[in-house]
Amino acid sequence: MDIVVGIDVSKDRLDVAVAPSGLTFQVPNTQGGIDDLVSRLQSIGADVVALEATGGFETAAVAGLSATGLAVIVVNPAQVRAYANALGRRAKTDAIDAAVIAAYVLATRPELRSLKDAETQVLSALVARRRQIVQMIVAEENRERMALAKEAQKSIKRLLSALRRELESLDRDLDDQIRKSPVWRVRETLLTSVPGVGPATARTLLAEMPELGSLDRRQIASLAGLAPWTRQSGTWKGKSFIGGGRGKVRAALFMAALVASRYNPVLKAFRDRLVAAGKPRIVAVVATMRKLLTILNAIIRDEKPWQNA
Repeated sequence: MDIVVGIDVSKDRLDVAVAPSGLTFQVPNTQGGIDDLVSRLQSIGADVVALEATGGFETAAVAGLSATGLAVIVVNPAQVRAYANALGRRAKTDAIDAAVIAAYVLATRPELRSLKDAETQVLSALVARRRQIVQMIVAEENRERMALAKEAQKSIKRLLSALRRELESLDRDLDDQIRKSPVWRVRETLLTSVPGVGPATARTLLAEMPELGSLDRRQIASLAGLAPWTRQSGTWKGKSFIGGGRGKVRAALFMAALVASRYNPVLKAFRDRLVAAGKPRIVAVVATMRKLLTILNAIIRDEKPWQNA
């Protein structure tokens, strides 16, 4: 990792810093600007290009850079900012942020993982949109229960009807997308063979965790943000926490674990043992999420469906 490029992404431009040379420049966050960026980075022999996740503004740049064979990683903004604070770098401009990103990657040398291909990005976008529609339906259903005026109730019912039609349309689009890939069809079947795991959870995992089946149980738990970490100093030991990782995967596994705790005999017994041992219910649920993810990881790795013990 000799030449590392940090890129601070905004809606209109990309601020670029090259380490260790200290070279900096800007390009527009447009297709033309990205093409120019690719050419310049190839000419300097960049080993790694790092960008912060910025709510989607980085998507075009990540796709354009990775499509040319450059090694691209998307870093967590909170971790980069914590690194900057640790160095005492309080000043914050786009150019400084780009340099900090490059320095962060040089110092921490994060593991390079393959980025989503175009089909996986489409699946991820559809899964995210489905989640948004479901959230809107839940919100409108709550408003319907609170609404007193008949006129307001009629408006809510019309919107709910439209949202439910859109949800059905998205489910058809997701079915079509899954059918395009024999690998996805097989993996969805394997994942949904586990009691408690439905199509929504399976498709979230396919879209948001393509590494499933290729990592060990500790690595996959860490990737999802389900690996517990502790706070300890001297003889004092605080509580364990989970966090970081892929929030969308964790949210899907939370709902799946609740269902599995009722209908999956193995996971129900596992959760019940923890509760009987005095563990708080939320701790038992998190442990069930982690065990469920471990099971799903093994099922994809071994290409064998769920079998009741």
